[in-house]
Amino acid sequence: MTGPSVGARMALVPGDLQEVAPGVRRLVAPNPGRMTGPGTNTYLIGIHRVVILDPGPAIDVHIDRLTEAVAGAVVEAIAVTHTHLDHSPAAGPLARALGAPRVGLRPRWPDHQDPGFVPDQLAIDGLVLQTDAGPLVSIETPGHASNHVCWWLRSLGMIFTGDHILGTTSPVISPPDGDLAAYLRSLERLTTVEATHLAPAHGPLLAEPERVIDALLRHRRAREARVLECLSKLAPSRLDALLVEVYRDVDHGLHDVARHSLLAHLLKLRDEGRVLLDHEHWSLR
Repeated sequence: MTGPSVGARMALVPGDLQEVAPGVRRLVAPNPGRMTGPGTNTYLIGIHRVVILDPGPAIDVHIDRLTEAVAGAVVEAIAVTHTHLDHSPAAGPLARALGAPRVGLRPRWPDHQDPGFVPDQLAIDGLVLQTDAGPLVSIETPGHASNHVCWWLRSLGMIFTGDHILGTTSPVISPPDGDLAAYLRSLERLTTVEATHLAPAHGPLLAEPERVIDALLRHRRAREARVLECLSKLAPSRLDALLVEVYRDVDHGLHDVARHSLLAHLLKLRDEGRVLLDHEHWSLR
């Protein structure tokens, strides 16, 4: 199994097409920001028989660069990990330009999703897309989004993780489409997949998948313990009062984002019968 080498150390530069593993190229979209880092990583998997994965936002210069990169190749599919607005809007223009099918899942909750993404083929668990870098296999991983799918390129030992696992931070879980219990189950599932590298949609490639996943699981468990600790001191408490204490270790400027994940933790605990919600006040059961 020959996977990434120098690709894991390359700088993430929008517009710079980089080979990160044999037959796998990465193009960072020009949409840098607080939630996207340097930009969305679009992957071209294969050289002559290609799958475009996470085509990104519908920015003309990015679409043109992708079209140029696959000139002369057979584009088997334009696949997505999920349909958040930084991942899938370019799929429509590319599908029309290249005559390739769009592959993905529709979300359960359409708010804050790409309304223009209509899959021509559903990325059901175990679906195989063919590339000349090897078969690309879908792994349904709901949690960050209800329609999240990771893609496994076994020939190179790579899992393309979308926003399920990010290069430099823990992903936001935003209910109702985000579900923390589902996210944790999906993380556990990826520990059973044979791989040497993770290729996220934001940030650099990651080696040692088991170590990365274990760190994410420990982080979420520690945060849950902190939620319960704060509830024992402050309950009954409104969400925003809990937020200040639970995320005391996080920059206050990020609390608007952390609020979504706190709600996800509380909803998980409520579903497990460990906390109660009464008129916007949370308490231990």
